[in-house]
Amino acid sequence: MALPKTPSADLKKKYRKTFETGIIISLVFVILSFKYFPEYKYEQNSATITQELVNVEDVILTKLEKQPPPPPKPPIPVEAPTDDLIDNVPIEPTEIDFKTPLPPPPPPPEEKDDNLSKIFVSVEQLPQPVGGIAAIQKKIIYPEIAKRAGVQGRVFVEVFVDENGNVFDAKIVKGIGAGCDEAALKAVLATKFIPGKQRDKPVKVKMTIPVVFKLR
Repeated sequence: MALPKTPSADLKKKYRKTFETGIIISLVFVILSFKYFPEYKYEQNSATITQELVNVEDVILTKLEKQPPPPPKPPIPVEAPTDDLIDNVPIEPTEIDFKTPLPPPPPPPEEKDDNLSKIFVSVEQLPQPVGGIAAIQKKIIYPEIAKRAGVQGRVFVEVFVDENGNVFDAKIVKGIGAGCDEAALKAVLATKFIPGKQRDKPVKVKMTIPVVFKLR
């Protein structure tokens, strides 16, 4: 069983009185300090700031200069012929015998009559087959291979006709195959033409003739 506290040892009884006494002493101290404390004077130091001027210069942009091409390589020296080789070269006499007659000059080359020379492509009047294109179509023998395969189309034949209307050369420009190209070429070579004319004069002409292959 705890013993009760004695009234002399109880601190709570004096707590309020002690607190109020401390507050009064503090207020008195503050009042006296404001009343008797001397005034404080301070000096105001003004700092001077100096501004420095900076000169800004324009920077010149540098340009990359192209380097010149390298110099060409020196030529490889070639060894000159020695005196021994020069001595071994035979020297022919340069004296001219005016008494000996000179040989006759060679005959001029004979002009060849080439059928492919002076061939016109564009003339005033083109060569025409005797009987028209129908005459060429009648001479065509339709190949059996082309009939069985059902090949149809046009074969373009390039024809060379001379001044007399004869075909001296012909070739296939565009064909369809299956034997039709050979049949068209054979029919054109066997056809007689009315010669083409330029300024009312028969000339050699190159022209293209279409040959039609069509199954009925």
